[in-house]
Amino acid sequence: MTVFFIGAGPGDPDLITVRGRDLIARCPVCLYAGSLVPAAVVACAPGDARVVDTAPMSLDAIVAEFEAAHAAGLDVARVHSGDPSIYGATAEQFGALKARKIPFEIVPGVPAFAAAAARLGVELTVPEVAQTIVLSRLAGRASKMPEAETLEAVAASRGTLVLHLAAKQLARIADELAPLYGADCPVALVARATWPDEVVVRGTLADIVDKAQPFGVERTALVIVGRALDGVAGETSALYSEAHARHLKR
Repeated sequence: MTVFFIGAGPGDPDLITVRGRDLIARCPVCLYAGSLVPAAVVACAPGDARVVDTAPMSLDAIVAEFEAAHAAGLDVARVHSGDPSIYGATAEQFGALKARKIPFEIVPGVPAFAAAAARLGVELTVPEVAQTIVLSRLAGRASKMPEAETLEAVAASRGTLVLHLAAKQLARIADELAPLYGADCPVALVARATWPDEVVVRGTLADIVDKAQPFGVERTALVIVGRALDGVAGETSALYSEAHARHLKR
């Protein structure tokens, strides 16, 4: 018996991995975070599977499902949005399973920031413009931020900054980052990337708040800040240069 933590991807059912979909299709128990994972993602579960939306459940209740499945010798597909390694509240579940000696494996998924970049049609690491991606968030109801991880600190590299769950604090983001990146720095607000009701708003630190206001986005959104969003390279990558020494696999 194994609990499989499966990254469902950003929302579109076609963006789950083949392995993730195959596991959902064969596991007799499926627990999914219904507030962020569309039911269509787990529609391939066996007809007689126990399929549970864990959105309204506590950690103890979720762990009880793991324990019951373990006692019955039933594999579990535990489906999370995006990739389980990023803002999935998975560490506490891993800890509970380790304490109970219940085996688990992690199946990665397409993270939200990658889906957002795809919808924007940009590369987040542009030669001589930005070679660093910083994934972070702001303090919210779920948890505080570590003291050292202030917005100014995580943005210090001036690389591409991706802020999760930060749409409600867009005005603060614009105010605090303008001195670091410049008021003309491009910004994108991407809500529910790949979902039917996806929202994409592009602007600069100077005008993104006004541009985003009509859409009323408050959650399930990313704020991406950085010059890479211009889509203009400082220099062409040496990777495809005629002078670049290539190591071709034989």
